Amino acid sequence: MAEMHTPYSSLKKLLFFLNGLVGMSGVLLIGLGTWVNGGSALTRVLGLSSAYLLHIGYLCLAMGCITVLLGFAGWYGATKENRGILLFCFLSLVVIVLVEITVATVILAFFPIVQDMAFEHILMTLRKNYRGYNEPDDYSTEWNSAMAKLRCCGVNNYTDFSGSSFEMTSGHTYPRSCCKSIRTAACDGRNESRDVIHQEGCFLKLMRITKIQSFTLSGGSLGAVAIQLPGILTTLLLFAKLG
Repeated sequence: MAEMHTPYSSLKKLLFFLNGLVGMSGVLLIGLGTWVNGGSALTRVLGLSSAYLLHIGYLCLAMGCITVLLGFAGWYGATKENRGILLFCFLSLVVIVLVEITVATVILAFFPIVQDMAFEHILMTLRKNYRGYNEPDDYSTEWNSAMAKLRCCGVNNYTDFSGSSFEMTSGHTYPRSCCKSIRTAACDGRNESRDVIHQEGCFLKLMRITKIQSFTLSGGSLGAVAIQLPGILTTLLLFAKLG
């Protein structure tokens, strides 16, 4: 039996394909959000300087899930030639696109500000709140993890601990997490040899990670916009022709 063709068969077939791309853009956003939130363990020591990325990551997860559902809804609306569903998908995707453009703009605008303002705040917070290698508080644990994984010490270098709360309570000039090997006898909190402790600070390494996350999120958001725009325009076109 021959396939029945409506006056809009070709347009509907195109929209089926484009709705598939819309769904894929949702998967892209979900992947970006998951990646950023998964990598936040190291940059969490930056405090408010990296918190905006964590929130944007959650926003990407939410938008991604909604976009995938809109892709299915758009496919269903095209199949049934339902103007109400098509209008809902069109308006929802326009909102999603506006949010994505805003996210990309905010990230690109905010990152230089974060980089300029973060250093002094992070250094002051470290000197005041860091307690030591085996301390159970979250702040110390996060810094110990960051210094061990990034192979760095302090914000600028190991001298950041001089005169800090940590030095006053422990009598050590640096924590064990600064050591290249915490199991050696030379890792005693006083031996500052290049062979014993990491000489480089963590700030630049943390900012490199944050920069990669920022620009990947921004680029991914704009990429999702580029994928979604043809579907939005085709949805509007089919909606108008069905009127």
